[in-house]
Parts: sequence; structure tokens; C-alpha cells
Amino acid sequence: MAHMIRSDKRLQSGWSLIEVLVATVILASGLLGAAAVQLSALKHTDSALMTTQASFIAYDMLDRIRANPAADYRVSPAGVGLNSVLGQDLNDFKNNIRQFGGEYASGRIAISGGQVAITLEWDDTRASQQKGALQTFTLTSQVEVSPAVRAS
Repeated sequence: MAHMIRSDKRLQSGWSLIEVLVATVILASGLLGAAAVQLSALKHTDSALMTTQASFIAYDMLDRIRANPAADYRVSPAGVGLNSVLGQDLNDFKNNIRQFGGEYASGRIAISGGQVAITLEWDDTRASQQKGALQTFTLTSQVEVSPAVRAS
């Protein structure tokens, strides 16, 4: 009988291979889940960063429009020389958009009466996981513009 007790103790003294495998599977699935959550957080953080950068570009352009109310910012940068404040502002706006969103990013300035709307669009495929998904940011504000710009 004493022999039986000793053999029972030997069987209970260590972990079985099945217990080790189950523990490993549970740990691995937990780590994979944590990695997936981290990846999702990185995608959304990148998308939020792009939106923040777009707002900086739009507010910069709005400040330039307010500082130069006599200029018509609806024109194309190609139609204005870089020697003027208007030409430099539009060229900087175009360059800022390209640096921020790449070659497929775009920006528009619409002025109607005393209201200006600055819209930026860029490819946000990484965050949305849809090919060609465009993200849009629009800043709208009242500004004082010259009567010539207001009338047209």
C-alpha cells in the first residue's frame, strides 16, 4: 500500500505536456489579440494625425486670406505670379497639401460673399482599409473680403 501512495505522488508532482500546451495556446491567443488591438490603435492614430495636419494647413490658409482681404484666393496658383503675396500664399498652400497628403491630395478654396470654405482631401486607405478611401476636412469661416471679391 505504501508503494501505491509513492507512485501517486510521482504522477502528481509535475505538469503534463497537455497542460503546458493549453497554457501556451492561451498565452499565444492573448498576445495575438493584444497585437491586433495595438495595430488598430496605430491606424486610427495615423488617421487622426492626418486630420490634425489638414486642419493646420486650412487654418494657415484662412489666416492668409484674412491678412490679405483684397486678393481673390479663388484663382489658380498657375494664373498668379510668385512675386505677389497672393501667388506666394497659393503656392505655399499647394506645396503644404502635397507634402502632407502626397500627389493625390487636393485642396480647394471657395469664397461666397463673406464666407470662405477651405477643403482638403487625401487618401486615407490605411485607416479605412478600403482602396482609394478619401478623407475630407472642410474649414468654414466668415471673413472680410473686398467688394470686388464679394461681388464676383
